[in-house]
Amino acid sequence: MARTLGIAVIGQAPRADIAELFAAQAPQGTRIVMRGCLDGLDDAGIDALPPLDGGDALYTRLPSGRDARISKKAVIARAPDTLARLRADGADALVFNCTGAFPPMEGDAGVLFPSRVLAGLAAGLLPQGRLALLVPLPEQAAKLKDKWQRPGVDIVAEALAPSGEAAQAEAAALRLKEHRPDLVAMDCMSYTPQTKAAVKRVLGVPTLLAITATGRVLRELLD
Repeated sequence: MARTLGIAVIGQAPRADIAELFAAQAPQGTRIVMRGCLDGLDDAGIDALPPLDGGDALYTRLPSGRDARISKKAVIARAPDTLARLRADGADALVFNCTGAFPPMEGDAGVLFPSRVLAGLAAGLLPQGRLALLVPLPEQAAKLKDKWQRPGVDIVAEALAPSGEAAQAEAAALRLKEHRPDLVAMDCMSYTPQTKAAVKRVLGVPTLLAITATGRVLRELLD
């Protein structure tokens, strides 16, 4: 019997790029449904939800291809309804498609949060050493470094827009290379396998891509 994967995006659905990458990791025949926390808003409505500060800043790509900076608090307020709609769609497994750290939210029981997947992988692969982060927005760097900090691990971060070209990814990787990292974590669900490949060409160290790492965990849930 085919299983159904429900994907909650922090922006708007549809996101064909996200659905395609998850479908590639899911068991054959998995039905994918997607809902967005900002569904139903026009561009003006989205622009009316700017982040309050760096700690409240989230990056999303809209279905039109436009990059948007949005408020995490606004996403949290709308997330319970988004998750409820996915459950009504018959989702057997749910993923909240953002690497941000979120507080407990209504209806989040059993939901997979990619930040926990990435954190677990990084802790297992790098008990001590230097962890390099790629983050979407410059203003997120300090907050996300704090999120990843743990004893025995040094953190360095570089901003890289997920919509950037390969040359921009390589330039960010070259800046990270000066710090000689042992492991890279790409801290956004909109980074692509192509961007990961560009980063690895420069750094030559293990690199964690959030969406594929999360997709492989979801396969375990759906198999």
